[in-house]
Amino acid sequence: MQRDVPRLDIDRLIADPQTRIIVCTGAGGVGKTTTAAAIGLRAAEHGRHVCVLTIDPARRLAQAMGLDHLDNTPRQVIGVLGQESGGSLHAMMLDMKRTFDEVVEAHADPERAQAILNNPFYQALSSSFAGTQEYMAMEKLGQLRAQADREDSWDLIVVDTPPSRSALDFLDAPTRLGSFLDGRFIRILTAPARGAGRGIGRLAAVGFGLFTSVLNKILGAQVLLDIGAFISAIDTTFGGFRERADATYALLKDPGTSFIVIAAPEPDALREAAYFVERLRTDAMPLAGLVLNRMQQVIDPGLSAEQAAAAAERIDLREPAGGLTAALLRLHAERVRIAERQQRLAQRFSAAHPQVPAASVPALAEDVHDLSGLREVGELLALDTRAAAPAHVTRTPGSTAP
Repeated sequence: MQRDVPRLDIDRLIADPQTRIIVCTGAGGVGKTTTAAAIGLRAAEHGRHVCVLTIDPARRLAQAMGLDHLDNTPRQVIGVLGQESGGSLHAMMLDMKRTFDEVVEAHADPERAQAILNNPFYQALSSSFAGTQEYMAMEKLGQLRAQADREDSWDLIVVDTPPSRSALDFLDAPTRLGSFLDGRFIRILTAPARGAGRGIGRLAAVGFGLFTSVLNKILGAQVLLDIGAFISAIDTTFGGFRERADATYALLKDPGTSFIVIAAPEPDALREAAYFVERLRTDAMPLAGLVLNRMQQVIDPGLSAEQAAAAAERIDLREPAGGLTAALLRLHAERVRIAERQQRLAQRFSAAHPQVPAASVPALAEDVHDLSGLREVGELLALDTRAAAPAHVTRTPGSTAP
């Protein structure tokens, strides 16, 4: 990244006790999950009590943290350094159906809750309805924050969001779910029950009978009965869903929340990053900055790609069989070209978004697979923040994404 771009100061962000939530968002495959885990680990080793919530189903995060598996319950990560600082790290992976079940069980009496959980329409809704994952991410984030306030369990929650543009769908989830529940189809299904005993109820029942005769042919009688039973059982419960989702949405706009957009130095990923930045600005969400992963760096920028390639050709002319020196020169030329292309893309993004603080992490030689790897990512990120990183360090192009 250019040195005149405002710097994203990760250490300052995680050291600020007012920072309670960090949301990592970005396109798929850019190292978002690893960055979230690395930030969480670094914060824990600097004295924060951290819970990392991942919504991405990547299993390598659990392995990197030394856990057998991640599930819907925060699990403590062993091996956090600097115990004298008093920090701690927990991690969990969102189970959207289990979260949905927990909400139903917590906000309905046992008989009604069991009727909902056993309902075939509910089982389909909680497993595959569009937007359910994002809505349940809102629910879980709200639960974690409430638990933190109630039990003083952790003071920082780091959220790893789903990939691609769905990474911001959780911002729309309360509205979308509310639109579904308040939509014409649901109103028609619930009208007879809500209007029962009144003249309008009898009229609605007549209209409902005509309507259901058509739906029976389209959906089948059993499906319609399942939907009707589900709506009847959960009618009072969803109001609480909407209220809590609205509260969590307000929490995301709070000054104690910071969004970090993660990207790779590739055209598609940076276009997605630009989309995220604009969307966060439109929604008045607090944007901390951009992390640009997998930046190629080279040993000697004074030797251009053209010079290296020409030198390799001259060696080949003298030594037709070629040699190690020529191969290394060609490798250098390739890396210089990659680094120059990535720098142009980064500068183009910065020119379009000059007020967005940025930091970069060099490409690693291999995937991150343990706490040491996560720690290295955090150190590189902070090192770039201080603008003290070696200007040119050779690293094999790789991935920081689990």
